[in-house]
Amino acid sequence: MIKPLAFYTLLITAVLTFGLSEQVFAQSDTIQTTIETVVESTAPSTQSLPDETSQSTSNILDMQRSEGFSLTTILRGLLGMLSLIAIAFIFSSNRRAIDWKVIGTGLVIQLLLAVGVLYVPWIQYFFEAVGKLFVLVLDFTKAGTEFLFSSFASNSIESAMQNFAVQILPTIIFFSALTSLMFYLGIIQKIVKAMAWAMTRLMKLSGAESLSVAGNIFLGQTESPLMIKAYLPKMNKSEILLVMMGGMATLAGGVLAVYISFLGGEDPVQRLLFAKHLLTASVMAAPGAIVIAKILVPQTEAIDKTMEISKDQIGSNVLDAISNGTTEGLKLAVNVAAMLLVFIAFIAMFNYISIWIGDLIGLNDSIAAITDGRYSELSLQFMLGYIFSPIMWLIGVNVQDITYLGRLLGEKIIMTEFIGYVSLSELKAAQVFTDPKSVIMATYMLCGFANFASIGIQIGGIGSLAPNQRITLSKYGLKALLGGTLASLMSATIVGMLLG
Repeated sequence: MIKPLAFYTLLITAVLTFGLSEQVFAQSDTIQTTIETVVESTAPSTQSLPDETSQSTSNILDMQRSEGFSLTTILRGLLGMLSLIAIAFIFSSNRRAIDWKVIGTGLVIQLLLAVGVLYVPWIQYFFEAVGKLFVLVLDFTKAGTEFLFSSFASNSIESAMQNFAVQILPTIIFFSALTSLMFYLGIIQKIVKAMAWAMTRLMKLSGAESLSVAGNIFLGQTESPLMIKAYLPKMNKSEILLVMMGGMATLAGGVLAVYISFLGGEDPVQRLLFAKHLLTASVMAAPGAIVIAKILVPQTEAIDKTMEISKDQIGSNVLDAISNGTTEGLKLAVNVAAMLLVFIAFIAMFNYISIWIGDLIGLNDSIAAITDGRYSELSLQFMLGYIFSPIMWLIGVNVQDITYLGRLLGEKIIMTEFIGYVSLSELKAAQVFTDPKSVIMATYMLCGFANFASIGIQIGGIGSLAPNQRITLSKYGLKALLGGTLASLMSATIVGMLLG
């Protein structure tokens, strides 16, 4: 039954995708909204919004949904889920060995999490309470930032200093120090162990891979494997892939706090809204990563359910732990700043060349015509938007927003999720989305470190803990990238389907 199911799913997907692509280009005159598509800081030319979009719709809580909950959205969501599973099935290393019970269990867990966060009051309250803690961390960070950068004359941060480096990067440093302290005190280990115990029982995982995946909800893709470094050299291929994918599909706490600041701005209501959804996205990504990993490389060997977290300390005392965390946070903040500088500069360079070519051959005018002004030039954003737009339609994104989310997905994969969230915050502020659901789906879709740079980070980071696994890590780099992307798309599909 599996092979025919996969075949017909792919056939339907191919037909719909082809039809959608034709529809996007042939019927683009029905699209009503026009936007600034190229990030102003990365494009040689600028665009402006028309007068009819001047009303304040930047707060997604005030936007009116263009569609209601319907059978169509449910069917599109199911089609999206089947399509993502079919893609993973195609790239599976052993299709006959797939344990579909484990796959079903993982999908049910994701569905229950999404239903709970969207519709069950006490679960909403729990995630909102945790989200408030993240928002509180932003306020604590602000106190330190103001001390460091405030003017002696005004006792506040001058408007000229209100920039990315001053407002965003300190959050990474403080949260890294806080995480280090919580790890030293054993708080994170206890939470991770409880979650890993549940995963081991429900989804037939080894203790070590459960610990790693659960740890990735709070820690980075190279920090979480530290908890299981004694097990890494003995792990089989299926376990190693899941360790890699767990890092690719989830977000570390420090950058999660940054993205709350990106998307929520200074609005406390929106900060709490996005804190809840970003946290849910990272939690949902854990079972999602398991589902996709166990399709790509099924578990065929006996597993060890022992769960022992490494006893290595990250500091000799509390102050040493905070100091070590601060140092690591500073390194990460500098790395993020350098990465953004380089990638945004490369985008600008690429756009300069491609727009020049488009102008030379007269393609820019054609692009403006067929996209009804959404894109005016042959830019990277235009290319990514239309390359990935069929996938966005399949997972249930509003047809008028598919090129925007396609662009965001492309930026995440080619560059980093940091670039993706920066673009999402700017597109959101530019009021370009027809359906507010698209903003929420993009929040889930961008969750995780699934990008090409992460392959090298994992090979270097995890490989240093288990040198004998370097060949496996190198072999499964692209498969982990694919799996991490599919896991995030699965979360976005489920949430979009339930939102209607």
